[in-house]
Amino acid sequence: MKIAVTYENGEVYGHFGHTETFKLYETEGGSVVTSAVLPTEGSGHGALAGFLAARGVDTLICGGIGGGAKAALAEAGIAVYGGVTGSADAAVAALLKGTLSYDPDAACAHHEHAHEAGGSCGGHDCAHPCK
Repeated sequence: MKIAVTYENGEVYGHFGHTETFKLYETEGGSVVTSAVLPTEGSGHGALAGFLAARGVDTLICGGIGGGAKAALAEAGIAVYGGVTGSADAAVAALLKGTLSYDPDAACAHHEHAHEAGGSCGGHDCAHPCK
């Protein structure tokens, strides 16, 4: 399994579409084999979903995430565990143990006001609500 975590200063970063770095974990047999922090090389949910897919990621742990991002990740075959906070390493360990606390309905409600048709969503056009 290859897991990506939105990452900032050792913590799960709170907004998928604004993520500047991911920490990628290669796992095998329920343990982390390798990990590396990578810059995203772009922003917006489409670019980030492509970034993860190109690296073979099949699982994402993140904080807030909008509907467009969830759709892009689902299309790429990436499972999403949103609404996670705290240490990135601890979140991955909990996922591997089956004890990760997450919110399947996590949303990026903090910028909902910009989600009117043709509005801006963190640097990308977005014509749908983040929920």
